[in-house]
Amino acid sequence: MSGRTRLTLAAYAATLAASLALMPLVKPATWIFTAALVLALQSAVGAVTRRVPLARPLTIAAQAVLTLLVLTVVFVRDQAILGVLPGPEALTSFGSLFEAGVNDVGTYAPPAPNTPGIRLLLVTGVAVIGLLVDTLAVTFRNAAPAGLPLLALYSVAAGLSGGGAGLLAFLLAAAGYLVLLLAEGRDRLSAWGRVFGGAQRAGRSGSPVAEGGSASAPARTGVRIGAVTLGVALLVPFALPGLGGGVFGGGDGEGRGGKGGTISAVNPLVSLQNDLRQPEDREVLRYRTNATDKNSLYLRLVALDQFDGTSWKSSVRPIEDVPEQLPWPDGLAQDVRVSEVNTNFVASGEYEQKWLPMPYPASKVSISGSWRYEPAGRMLVGDNGQTTRGSRYSVTSLDVRPTGEQLAAAPDAPEKLVREYTRVPASLPADVKSTALEVTRGTHNAYEQAVRLQDWFAEDGGFRYDVSVDSGTGVGAVSRFLKDKRGFCIHFSFSMAAMARSLGIPARVAVGFMPGTPQPDGSVSVGIRDAHAWPELYFEGAGWVRFEPTPSRGTVPDYTRATAAGGGATPSAQPSTGVSAQPSAVPSASVSCTPQEQKLGGCGQDQAAAGATDGDGGGFDWRQIALVALVVVVVLGLPLLPWLWRSRLRARRLGPAPDPVARVLAVWQEINDTAWDYGITPDESRTPRRTAARLVREGELSTNAADAVHRVARAVEEALYAPRPRPATGLTEQAELIRHGLDASVSRPARLRARLAPRSAARLRWAAQARTEALRTAWSTRAAALTRSLRRKPS
Repeated sequence: MSGRTRLTLAAYAATLAASLALMPLVKPATWIFTAALVLALQSAVGAVTRRVPLARPLTIAAQAVLTLLVLTVVFVRDQAILGVLPGPEALTSFGSLFEAGVNDVGTYAPPAPNTPGIRLLLVTGVAVIGLLVDTLAVTFRNAAPAGLPLLALYSVAAGLSGGGAGLLAFLLAAAGYLVLLLAEGRDRLSAWGRVFGGAQRAGRSGSPVAEGGSASAPARTGVRIGAVTLGVALLVPFALPGLGGGVFGGGDGEGRGGKGGTISAVNPLVSLQNDLRQPEDREVLRYRTNATDKNSLYLRLVALDQFDGTSWKSSVRPIEDVPEQLPWPDGLAQDVRVSEVNTNFVASGEYEQKWLPMPYPASKVSISGSWRYEPAGRMLVGDNGQTTRGSRYSVTSLDVRPTGEQLAAAPDAPEKLVREYTRVPASLPADVKSTALEVTRGTHNAYEQAVRLQDWFAEDGGFRYDVSVDSGTGVGAVSRFLKDKRGFCIHFSFSMAAMARSLGIPARVAVGFMPGTPQPDGSVSVGIRDAHAWPELYFEGAGWVRFEPTPSRGTVPDYTRATAAGGGATPSAQPSTGVSAQPSAVPSASVSCTPQEQKLGGCGQDQAAAGATDGDGGGFDWRQIALVALVVVVVLGLPLLPWLWRSRLRARRLGPAPDPVARVLAVWQEINDTAWDYGITPDESRTPRRTAARLVREGELSTNAADAVHRVARAVEEALYAPRPRPATGLTEQAELIRHGLDASVSRPARLRARLAPRSAARLRWAAQARTEALRTAWSTRAAALTRSLRRKPS
């Protein structure tokens, strides 16, 4: 194995080892196989182009082109030209996937689901790092700076995983870099000559050990340096408190611990506006319920309880196994009217969400799969890549109906809860609180303040629902929304929650779905446009209570009206008779399919969608990968055909031959063709001696190369004219010396032209023309003979 090949494999291994630190960030981590394949093809193309050899920029360009082709096949092959070439549609799809990936990164906390967008970001990032490492370490033969992109890759993994990517990930990344350094060191050492091993163990006088040291000394030195480096990297974080616990994960990470890990979903608001802008309201789930007031059955995904001035997001909190019976809701007193509601759900096969939609507050959830429970928000979140896709589940929830009088008379909330849920950033503009005070002037308690805020947003303040407004959630967006009075549910919910907090009322923002559209078969269809956000305010005795400040969306809760309406579940708290309690994603066959049902997907699930597996939706087809590899080989191989032909012809001419005279003439023709490749056109009218003088003069050959030309010319003259020519020796070495002399006398572009586009390849065209002419002559002769024979036959 050559030193360059060994260095290529070491660069590949180092990049792949560093990228393993990213695996815990996404589950399932099947993207690593795609990244490994892209890196392997990238390294193979680099090895081939360097062996040609191509200029360094061309080598890098070939690797970049291959990477783009493979990414096109893996991620956007349906939009690509012939499924391989990235056209305008493919590039547009790349942009959409990148944007979706960035949004997903902001939406999910590690481990995030393996969405196509996140997968594209990971594979592309690893491919770019791999190209940088290969360029620095192999193309430019400088492995030390290649540690910078490797460090960047590991640092991203360590940062996103909460300060450390684990001891094993660190050791693998460090070992990969050390292997790369050792491979480069061995390659450099080999340039000084052969390294002999197997020296005697005793340091006797004259032995290799005594005089020069063991051949393995450089390797031992590299191992020692690596061990010291690893030790420093492991111990320094413990010596510097600001660095935390280092790769061992020591220290008390904020939000860590608890039963069974933690969960932190950072801002699902980022995709809400996209859902509301969908051109078609596709169904995400369908349910049956025994609730008498289906308009109040909001389906909640997640509660956002942190407002840092930039966005609302969910706190890092412990999660645990889903209990058989969920605990009684915090703050809910026994004297508040509560009825039990049973609801059965079927999620669409195309709906993939980490959070489980369910009514609030749920008291019991029956679902299969890997789900965990977050007690503070009473939320269920998928674990190990678990999503809602195609899930069937049932939820028992409480329909809490406090009266206005109960909310108005609510005692003060616990101090700890108030301190956590009334926190606002110091950067919150003063006009937010001043507007809240202005709107709630004349109120006597927190309940009246909350109702006044809700009515001001929904009715009295002149606000207009507009989904085209950008969905900013920072403090600047609050002021802008209060001034422009245009926005959609995100703006109304986070503005009311921020204003409520400024008044000392505990508040948070809930994200989920409105109740949906009832269907003729008794089920309820929830579409993507039913996505919604609303504020929840805390009142001791009732717990977290929903408000609806968004005009023309949802339903205003009964307890915020002057006269509370009745409601609740049927006395039996069971689904009504005559309607199956088991949900069905398909309406009754006796009901005709209306346009509205078609819009909501109520005419039956698409069989293709229903049969979709829960695997890696962006998986790649090996046949497509093979096609890409074939295209790359063809694209890179076509320009190399003249070089391959020329190399084969040179090897045949300079190889052994049974006839000494024929061998001398073959070598002489090879020398003339080599000079032709470098721009010296052959002149067959000249004698060997005058041809040699011309090659020396026009080729500007050095003394050694010039002597070699004249020696071969004399051998040619002897082979042609001597009665008994003597066998010539050293012809191959003379021809190589002349070729190197011609190579040294021209510029780099001329050398590249001589190798990749040799002028002597014109002999191929001449040979093809001669063969074609011979075939034409032969066919003409045979046709003429056939014609004559037919004429001679008697009629």
